[in-house]
Amino acid sequence: MSFREDHIRQLPHLNTAEVPAAALRLFQHQAVHCPPYRAYLAALGCTPAAVQQLTDIPFLPIEFFKTQDVRTEPEVWEPQELFLSSGTTLQQRSQHQVREPQLYRQNAARIFEQYYGALTSWTFLALLPSYLEQGHSSLVAMVDYFAKQSGQTQPAFFLHDHAALLQALREAKQDASRRVMLFGVSYALLDLAAEVGAAPELQNLTVLETGGMKGRRREMIREELHHELRQAFGPAGIHSEYGMTELLSQAYSLGDGRFHAPPQLRVLLRDPADPFSVSESRPDGALNVIDLANVDSCAFIETKDLARMYPDGSFEVLGRLDNSDVRGCNQMV
Repeated sequence: MSFREDHIRQLPHLNTAEVPAAALRLFQHQAVHCPPYRAYLAALGCTPAAVQQLTDIPFLPIEFFKTQDVRTEPEVWEPQELFLSSGTTLQQRSQHQVREPQLYRQNAARIFEQYYGALTSWTFLALLPSYLEQGHSSLVAMVDYFAKQSGQTQPAFFLHDHAALLQALREAKQDASRRVMLFGVSYALLDLAAEVGAAPELQNLTVLETGGMKGRRREMIREELHHELRQAFGPAGIHSEYGMTELLSQAYSLGDGRFHAPPQLRVLLRDPADPFSVSESRPDGALNVIDLANVDSCAFIETKDLARMYPDGSFEVLGRLDNSDVRGCNQMV
């Protein structure tokens, strides 16, 4: 069995205590077999054998996904799917080349079910116009897979047709055996709320906002956005997803603003002024992510998000570092 096959086989069964050892094994593999990461480590003078703990690992700046072919063992496979980040025409879009599309989808479904229960107990609807228009969205691929696996009869995606969405919500609510989840990019949810107000169809469903105004509205902090959304969708907490093109795993906020991550997605914080000051105990700082599902790209990513960590391992996204792109489906400024 190859390293990759063994790693993927273990991934669904990892517990929190096993993650450091699994991450260090993957680091040693990618330090050799991921050419951009290998070159980055060499430029830093990092000897992989000297890396003995998670905080020793140099994290690859996320910008590499814009300019480099970030693949592990690129000589043995060609991408079967390409995910591109959202962005404007003035921004170069990050790309994540996917070796095994089903691995992404099954991994995302397993994480979702960890927090929300079986896909078959949900009807999934989505207002994600910018992602649909730009194409190659990992978020759209995920929601499409969820909807198909759920066996729902309603279509999942509604580009700008609010009337059709309201009709789908009415139909979905007639099935008492299912709950209804509405995925939405922030500006599209606000547009829906502005058009239909606190319509009955918008009550008693789970709203999962994916961040992002995409230049359509002014950026808001999370508290302001969720306050406005609750005026239309009711007093229940607004849920959120932390995910991005460069990751194959997701974290979820279940309505309290704190993201909870599965064991395979480990977050560490660093001093915003020092990219190599990574700590497992720092309460706030810039966010580094280990995504063990990224076996075919790079699992160790230095993001441009600012975050706060809590003792239970959950984290809150506070915003972006100065001068960094407002990006993806993670969070707002």
